[in-house]
Amino acid sequence: MFTSTLLAAATTPLQWSPAVGVIIILANILAIAFGKSTIKYPNAEPGLPSANFLGGFGLPALLASTAFGHILGVGAVLGLHNLGRI
Repeated sequence: MFTSTLLAAATTPLQWSPAVGVIIILANILAIAFGKSTIKYPNAEPGLPSANFLGGFGLPALLASTAFGHILGVGAVLGLHNLGRI
């Protein structure tokens, strides 16, 4: 009975579109900006080959901020899809 309730509540599958990509990119930019102002040691080792391109981030800070950006982006995409906006 629980499975049938979940299947009844399921929405249509989300198809990838350029709008989804733009939302994820914007969420990552927002997360990198947030990380730049809040991470205590943003230039921790190991460094990146072109660290100046991302504001002096080291690999750990870059991975942390982009992982956070993907979490924000997926939440935004799923929320917008649930509302029927995308």
